[in-house]
Amino acid sequence: MKRIASVTLVMVWLPFVSQAQENANPSLMQALMQAVSSATVSDAQVADLSRQAIKEMDAKNPVAAANDSYVLRLNKIVSRHQTMGGLPLNYKVYKVADVNAFATADGSVRVFKGLMDIMTDNELLAIMGHEIGHVINHDSKDAMKRGLQLSALRTGIASRSGTVGKIAQSQVGDVADYLMSAKFSRQQETEADDYSYDFLKRNGYNVMALATSFEKLAKLNGGAQSGKLASIISTHPDSQSRAQRVRDRARRDGLAK
Repeated sequence: MKRIASVTLVMVWLPFVSQAQENANPSLMQALMQAVSSATVSDAQVADLSRQAIKEMDAKNPVAAANDSYVLRLNKIVSRHQTMGGLPLNYKVYKVADVNAFATADGSVRVFKGLMDIMTDNELLAIMGHEIGHVINHDSKDAMKRGLQLSALRTGIASRSGTVGKIAQSQVGDVADYLMSAKFSRQQETEADDYSYDFLKRNGYNVMALATSFEKLAKLNGGAQSGKLASIISTHPDSQSRAQRVRDRARRDGLAK
């Protein structure tokens, strides 16, 4: 299975490119091409593309059945959190060994088996809170805009008349190369960390779960298990220092010694 980019909507753009040829809504696509030209993409457009993309991603990955032990565990973990920041959420587990998770602007949260195998329940909540933080903070919208602009530049999918052009399959790889290496800014990552910390604190969870989840990622990044690591590692750079930042804040808040 191909390695899937993590952190919110990075994985959305590639399905968007392939969908444009086949079954995307024409009026939506024309509006998006016009949006690329004006460098604006609405929240509704991003959410609509997310729904298209997640449907394709679910079809291409082994989704755990409703009675699967991983699904039962995840359902128990998130039972109190069917919405976050006013966004209705839907959760699924991919039976994939990669250490990965992502959330998309339509409220879809996908957690990989490999991540569940190494994280406690609270650590999983901390990571999901971080990923959803990117959506709530509109980082995913900004990332989608960059992806659409690059796609337009590289493939010419937006013509002068605003109509949708054809996208050759051979061109998809060029777009994917950029998208797989795209990262959020340090400020965006810090704000997503803060969102997860506040979520844990507000709901009575141990905020140190965010620190220990980063420490586990840092350990994996420095170890010999890179074959099972998805891009959650590269998109969570300097995990050790971010864990220390959480610990420092928890001490200031009187939540840790």
